[in-house]
Amino acid sequence: MTQLRTPVNSNDHIWGNENAPLELLKYGDYECPYCGRAYPIVKDIIKQMGNNLKFVFRNFPLSNVHPHAVSAAVATEAAALQGKFWEMHDIIFENQKTLEVEHLFLFAHKVGLDLERFRNDIQDPALTDKVEKDFYGGLRSGVNRTPTFFINGQKFDGDWSGDNLLNYLQNVLAELSTSPTDTPQ
Repeated sequence: MTQLRTPVNSNDHIWGNENAPLELLKYGDYECPYCGRAYPIVKDIIKQMGNNLKFVFRNFPLSNVHPHAVSAAVATEAAALQGKFWEMHDIIFENQKTLEVEHLFLFAHKVGLDLERFRNDIQDPALTDKVEKDFYGGLRSGVNRTPTFFINGQKFDGDWSGDNLLNYLQNVLAELSTSPTDTPQ
């Protein structure tokens, strides 16, 4: 298995229990149809796993095949500056066939962003840099397609469709709860 090269840190977008025994990290592209299919699966996993799961999203825009992927990623980073990353993340995935700039502004309005601030923030090179850092961190970790998942720092190469990823996570959780814990000497 391939190891996650850049550990989850304070620069990441984290949903759920930060101290959960399971960490599911997704490298995704907002315009990728497979990421669009994975989106409701991950939403269901988050709901089903509850406090046992920490979900992390990192940008991996495949701009050579998805012309709006970078601007969508930057838009979510701009929304994060106003505390609305997950709302923007969700609305973009739910409308991923309409990611032109005017639609990103419409989504920003719908999630309650200050549009003037959003307009300024999406032009901030620091946000593009963050998207690029996510991307290059993914490359160093062996990401070559989207979505790519890591579970507790290990690349998941299995089938994520249907209930497969949920079942795998439940099995990992069961193994973690039955494995002996190290006792201090």
